[in-house]
Amino acid sequence: MTVIGGASGGHAWRMPAEWEPHEATWIAWPHNRTDWPGKYAPIPWVFGEIVRALAAGEKVRILVNSADHEHQARRLLSRIGTTEVEFFRIPTDRAWVRDFGPIFVQKQGAELAVAGFRFNAWAKYPDYHRDYRVAERVARTFKRAYVPARLKGKKVVLEGGSIDVNGRGSLLTTEECLLDKAVQPRNPQLERQDIEEVLRDSFGVTNVLWLANGIAGDDTHGHVDDLCRFVASDTVALCQERDPNDANYRALQENRERLEDYRLADGSRVRVVFLPMPRPLFMDSRRLPASYANFYVANNVVLVPTFNDPSDRVALGILADLFKGRAVVGIHAVDLVWGLGTLHCLTQQQPWESS
Repeated sequence: MTVIGGASGGHAWRMPAEWEPHEATWIAWPHNRTDWPGKYAPIPWVFGEIVRALAAGEKVRILVNSADHEHQARRLLSRIGTTEVEFFRIPTDRAWVRDFGPIFVQKQGAELAVAGFRFNAWAKYPDYHRDYRVAERVARTFKRAYVPARLKGKKVVLEGGSIDVNGRGSLLTTEECLLDKAVQPRNPQLERQDIEEVLRDSFGVTNVLWLANGIAGDDTHGHVDDLCRFVASDTVALCQERDPNDANYRALQENRERLEDYRLADGSRVRVVFLPMPRPLFMDSRRLPASYANFYVANNVVLVPTFNDPSDRVALGILADLFKGRAVVGIHAVDLVWGLGTLHCLTQQQPWESS
């Protein structure tokens, strides 16, 4: 069994679904200009819009590298009228907190803990040694258990964007990301059954819904949060490409066919709702991973990336129907996606603790 926090076995931990009540949302204030080469100037302002939209419904906790970095963030947020946020001087290499930040899990009737996974910068980049320590430092700051996941004597690599849960025993992921042993291998020593064991023990799931490949332009090599997301315990929103000549067409069709055959943990079929894809976006001849599936569900709002595209309105309408109790807010992401990620990649939820 997976060793979790020094104990083994069972499904003691549970990862709540994203739409369950939050205490806070975590972000890391941007600073790495190489993530948005030549287009960094508007990025802090986009972060400001994200914070303003979130702060009305929950705490926003912001990681900063230094006092000067915090001052920069406070000054910008003050200019747009948002000051009720919390800052933590925990240095980062990048702003993609979904992947290296704290993934909160919970035992029934107990306080939150932080799931302890290794982070290796998507098995691609060399500069991740500050990001690597963020989750454990957050756990220490809040005096919460940090529960390392180990299998076969090694700590397991996993990013938050590679999984999505419904809080009722089912988890979505892709073979391209978690099973790859050649292009961007996270855990080359582990097989499918090993990965499933880790996911079961770490997140309290009983079945894993394996999709095949991610979308074109995805720097992470297959993160599921760019193509398919749970929007209710029995429902997923899956991206659909209508142009058979587009690079995403075949992969998204295969994922649809898989979902039609899958069952959830309770034995019921998966209900599939389709999200459109925006027209392809390119920068310097590179396809960018523009996708409406990279939305983020907060207490009062659902933040949705928009791309100055005719499908923006369609996607916002679909998500508004799916999340009727929340305002659906579009966040302009044409500049943001040049960093090869958007809203879900930049956020991480902290659930309310059970009483």
